[in-house]
Amino acid sequence: MARAAAQTDYYNTDRGRPVQIEDAYATERYAFELKLAPARVEWMAGEGVASWDLEPEIAYGLLPRTHVEVGVPIAFTTTGLGGQRSGVAGVELSVMHNLNVETRTLPALGLRADLLAPVGPLAPDRTYATFTGMLTRTYRPLRIHLNGQITAGAAPRAAASGPLLNLAPTDAPAANTEGLSRWLAGVAVDKTFPLHSLLLTADFLARQPLLRSGDDLELDAGAGIRLQLSPTLALDLGVGRRVDSGDGPWYATFGTAYSFGLRSLMPGGGR
Repeated sequence: MARAAAQTDYYNTDRGRPVQIEDAYATERYAFELKLAPARVEWMAGEGVASWDLEPEIAYGLLPRTHVEVGVPIAFTTTGLGGQRSGVAGVELSVMHNLNVETRTLPALGLRADLLAPVGPLAPDRTYATFTGMLTRTYRPLRIHLNGQITAGAAPRAAASGPLLNLAPTDAPAANTEGLSRWLAGVAVDKTFPLHSLLLTADFLARQPLLRSGDDLELDAGAGIRLQLSPTLALDLGVGRRVDSGDGPWYATFGTAYSFGLRSLMPGGGR
C-alpha cells in the first residue's frame, strides 16, 4: 500500500518543496517519507550567497489523513561584519491533519501545528508555535491552494537592538528565526502531467517577518517542479525572490523525498 502511494508522491506539495505554499494533504497512513537533506540557498543580487540551510525531516502517517513529522534544521549564514556561523538551528515537531477529502462541492481542508524548540547554537532563544490552515481545490486544468499562517511568541530579543547588518556576530538573532512569519497568507497554482510523473507549480505570498515590527510587509514569488524518479523517490527544484524589493533576496531550493513502508507497522504485518 505504501509503495503504491509513493508512486504519486510528485502530486503532493510540501512546505518549501518546491514552493512555500502547500496542498492540504497529509502523508498516507502507515507510510514514511524521508526528506533527504532538502536545501535552501539565499543570496542578494551582486553580493553572493548570504545563507543556506539543510533540513532533514521524516514524516509518518500515524492516523487516517494525519501525519507527524520531525526535522532538524542546520544553518550556514554570514553576519553583517563578514563573520560566518553554522550549526543546528532547532528541532521542529509537526502534526498535520487533512480534515476531508475533496468533493465536487467542498475543497480539501488541512490544519498543521509546528513547534520549533531552542536546540542548537543557531536556534531561537525561545520556543515558537506556528499554526497553518490549508485549502486545496482541483479543477480540470490545474489545482489552487490557499494557505494562512500565524506564529505565536515574542520576537527574538536581539532583533530589537538594531538593523541586522549592524549587529556583531554574537548579537545577531538566531538564523532560524529569519524565516518565521508573524503571519503569512498566500496562493499557489500547480499543473500535473501524470504520464511524466511531473508537477509544475508557482506561488505568491505576503508575510510579516517575525524579526520586524510595525507595518513591514514582505511579498515573495516562486516557482518550481516536482518529479517522480522512481516508485519511491521524488525530486523537487524551486526558485524565487522577494518582489517588493529591487535587490531581492533571491532563493533556490532543492530536495529529494524517499517514501517507504514497514510491513511490521501495518495491520496484520506482524503475523
